Amino acid sequence: MESISEAVPMICQPYFGNQRVHARFLSQVWGVGIQWENNLVRGEVEGVIRRLMVNEQGEVIRQRAIKLKENVELGQSHLIILNA
Repeated sequence: MESISEAVPMICQPYFGNQRVHARFLSQVWGVGIQWENNLVRGEVEGVIRRLMVNEQGEVIRQRAIKLKENVELGQSHLIILNA
């Protein structure tokens, strides 16, 4: 919730339980993050960060994070927030 309230895009690496559902929701439904299922390898970590911070996909994710933050701040209906 803190990341959403500050419009911070997320790199999600689920390990167990409901983390997989949350990661999928953040990355595929809200579109405010990237889901990453690989093991932590230095070069891959750098690549995912660059994808999020530099390229066009990252720009779309950052804009969606800002839009979601605005909807949360306005206290709009949960349906509007979910459809951001």
